[in-house]
Amino acid sequence: QLPLVESGGGLVQAGGSLRLTCTASGYTLDYYAIGWFRQAPGKEREGVSFISTSGANTNYTDAVKGRFTISRENAKKAAYLQMNDLKPEDTAVYYCSAALLWTRDYIPNWDEVKNVYWGRGTQVTVSS
Repeated sequence: QLPLVESGGGLVQAGGSLRLTCTASGYTLDYYAIGWFRQAPGKEREGVSFISTSGANTNYTDAVKGRFTISRENAKKAAYLQMNDLKPEDTAVYYCSAALLWTRDYIPNWDEVKNVYWGRGTQVTVSS
């Protein structure tokens, strides 16, 4: 098991910014692609942004392109989601997820990875 923990959520006004952090209680994240997902009330969980093991590859769902930035610092055993220009529709519980890829450096289809781990989520609320 990989004990993922998200932090940095909160209440912010529209147009504001938050930075989410994902750590694994001291465990290395070097061998994991990282994904940020979110789930709004009454909606299915959706993938927001993903980053490969080295950080060389990233992708974003269209709704957040140009506003959110995913990054990672393997030396600090952490991954981040910088969220700028937040909108009320960004309100959701945000989850960090790690997909075990060992040395493979790409962004996988999360459903096809055998070992995937999830944090418990952090609430992001954007007021209008």
